[in-house]
Amino acid sequence: MVSDDSHSATYAREKAAAAMTSAATTWLNSLDNDQSGLAAWASPLNPAAEKERLCWFYTPTDHGGLAIRDQSAHQQSLAMRLVASGLSIEGFATVAMVMGLENILDQLEGWGSTLGRQRGRDPGLYWLRIFGSPGDHVWAWRFGGHHISLNNVIIAGQVIATTPCFIGADPARTELLGGSLRPLEGVEDAAHDLVRTLSPDQFRQALLHTTAVSDIVSGNRPQVCHGDTMIHMQNLWRRPFPDPAMDEFVNDIDRQAEASSGYTEADHARVAITIPPNGISARDLNEEQRRLLRRLLSRYTGRAPEALAEAHDAHYAVDSVLDEVHFAWAGSIEEGKPHYYRAQGLDILLEYNHSQRNGNHTHSVWRDLRADFGLNQLANLRREHPEPPPSTTAKT
Repeated sequence: MVSDDSHSATYAREKAAAAMTSAATTWLNSLDNDQSGLAAWASPLNPAAEKERLCWFYTPTDHGGLAIRDQSAHQQSLAMRLVASGLSIEGFATVAMVMGLENILDQLEGWGSTLGRQRGRDPGLYWLRIFGSPGDHVWAWRFGGHHISLNNVIIAGQVIATTPCFIGADPARTELLGGSLRPLEGVEDAAHDLVRTLSPDQFRQALLHTTAVSDIVSGNRPQVCHGDTMIHMQNLWRRPFPDPAMDEFVNDIDRQAEASSGYTEADHARVAITIPPNGISARDLNEEQRRLLRRLLSRYTGRAPEALAEAHDAHYAVDSVLDEVHFAWAGSIEEGKPHYYRAQGLDILLEYNHSQRNGNHTHSVWRDLRADFGLNQLANLRREHPEPPPSTTAKT
């Protein structure tokens, strides 16, 4: 989250928090007791609830909470109102499209009953969970399912964290009547526009590897640290599969991805997250390239509610802040070919991977290295108040 304490940034955080509080309260009030048991958990200050809150995913596993399909039509509308409160208009449209892609993916996979459930790809399997009581000093909410993970924390009436924020797309490109659908077109094309302006010497500085790693490198870790390498597919699920065939299915996906990338342990180490970051520094970019880098950053931070997105734009408009951002690339720069990139600064990490399903399956994530899950701010609160306060919705 932007650290700027100016009046405009504070107003943005308060405005977003007010919208989330209203939407969350209305949704919770619509639930029956059984639904509330899944939807409403204890405050992030509660250790057991916090452990669950930090378990986030982008695979089609149980994300924890109350699933969309297990709600009435009215409740679903209220749930999506809460989701929309945590996103810009464009961000919400993108998330809604990604959810709808589950229908297309179901068709592509032959309508098969995979993943150990009645419907392998299900647009109703997106889960919403609230931690604490909306309007309390500390509360949080999470929404996620296949290719979506939104995580928001509110303290003292201000949104202090909106990351990790993951959006993926499978298929990445879908042909329509008279056109095509590319949910992540903005983050794909903005990066290509930038990388193609790099001189040969600049590209050598930016290049991490000549081939693309098979997934984002930070994975679904609660915190990103120096030396982190890609998490393999088998470890991106909530729990082991009881069915050996399902276990083998996931192992096979990982084997195919690794064979396609050709990566060894040494290759994974080469593209590991580093602090300070690898890649070309914004200091070594010309003015047009710096403009393109800012546009790329805004394609991710623009997922946040409009007032927050504007605060992020103002943050990175400061030259000294942008100077700390590095841009790195792996793989081909040709359209449609497997590639990976990241942009990393003191308080931001963006990753994009376009390599799975023959280059038609994309992952993107926005992380705040200083504010993911609001962990730093919550740690300060725990030191000040070691006993978590009671919550009217405390369930673990």
